[in-house]
Amino acid sequence: MMKLLESSVMKPTERTPDGIMSLSEFDQAGVITHVPVVYFYQGPIDFDSFIVTLKQSLTKVSVPFYPLAGRLHDIGGGRFEVDRNPIGAQFLVAESEATIEYFGDFHPTPELRALVPLVDSKAPLHEQPLLLVQVTKLSCGGICLGTAISHVMADGPSGSHFITEWARIARGEQLSNPPFLDRTILQVKDSLLPPSFEHPEYSPPPLLVGRSDAMEEITKKTVLVILKLTKKEVDKLKEKANHGRNNVNARSYSSFEAIAGHMWRCASKARRHESQQPTRLFFPMDVRNRLEPPLPQFYFGNAICRAATTSTSGELLSKPLSYASSKIREEIDKATDEYLRSSMRLLKNLPDISEYRNFHSPGCTQGAFHGNPNMAVNSWTRIPIYGADFGWGKEIYNGPAAVGSEGKFLISLSSQEEDSFVIVVHLQVAHVEDFKKFFYENI
Repeated sequence: MMKLLESSVMKPTERTPDGIMSLSEFDQAGVITHVPVVYFYQGPIDFDSFIVTLKQSLTKVSVPFYPLAGRLHDIGGGRFEVDRNPIGAQFLVAESEATIEYFGDFHPTPELRALVPLVDSKAPLHEQPLLLVQVTKLSCGGICLGTAISHVMADGPSGSHFITEWARIARGEQLSNPPFLDRTILQVKDSLLPPSFEHPEYSPPPLLVGRSDAMEEITKKTVLVILKLTKKEVDKLKEKANHGRNNVNARSYSSFEAIAGHMWRCASKARRHESQQPTRLFFPMDVRNRLEPPLPQFYFGNAICRAATTSTSGELLSKPLSYASSKIREEIDKATDEYLRSSMRLLKNLPDISEYRNFHSPGCTQGAFHGNPNMAVNSWTRIPIYGADFGWGKEIYNGPAAVGSEGKFLISLSSQEEDSFVIVVHLQVAHVEDFKKFFYENI
């Protein structure tokens, strides 16, 4: 049972720039919802002192990260801009009868999601906070910090950067790496030019053979589970992916290319696709160091682009893992500065960008659906997500409190075992047990 104790708004302690801030095309095309993340801390912890410290440090860190204190405004065509009027972040305090042990392996459940504030989606957009925080006192003496940051405002690296600096200030230290807030460097300057390339990643995703839409798949019952890969298992997958490569002189397939390719094959098999079934694998790519010149190191915003590769289930399952990994590699290598800027021009010239946006919510019929027969794999392995020490030691766990809609997979590093991975899987109930079986049998 959860009890709300307090709700308040935290504003920056100093005057910050006001007025309108425009967004980049990568901001506009990204996920519109807030990303729910939980951080668990082992007790005993002085709860009242923890709350005071978090509040004071949040108001201080909101000065350099002032866009998070603003609000979005709809400007038509599915696009937004930021009103930098520092209305502030929502801050909730709660207590729960649950213990840390109650959450088991921390796989996303409704109970875990309740530890992160929900945005009132019925409220006007300009009233919805871009940052929400909830601190929950658990009956075991531990604490859960739940954060929800608007994905329109920040991607994974930017969100992690914010948490790192907030924790630093909470420990009594000075801001170390100020965010780079000028998003005009990612805005299209030559919008009258057409794209230089075809961009299949923004074309309608395949449907199940014989279907005219995805509505039936969207409404099916789904479940989230957590799977674990040891270093030994990851090494075996990489060895399997790299065996029989066409070009032995090319760089070896990465852990991501091997794991994502393996999951793509397992999903096709578990879903019992016909051999001629088209299937598309979506994944985001960090473009910070792919653009020329590279973005500033601490660019704050969305610097990710959508990538996608398509095959048939028959090809995926009849060919070795190296085939699936090679399809992913082709898309990664394609993302040059010229290709990325072409993608930005495509997005800039869309009359309505909303149909290309992922709304990230189970059962949502708006925007793109990346579920059966397709899938979307995100990786947090290069994001420094562990080590959010606010003065009471590092968290014992942090991770997502929810993972989008069906077909979403999240790969992250384990906090328990070096070089091992944790994978959150969101699939239809009818497919998940077979997926788990194939996932481990075929390593």
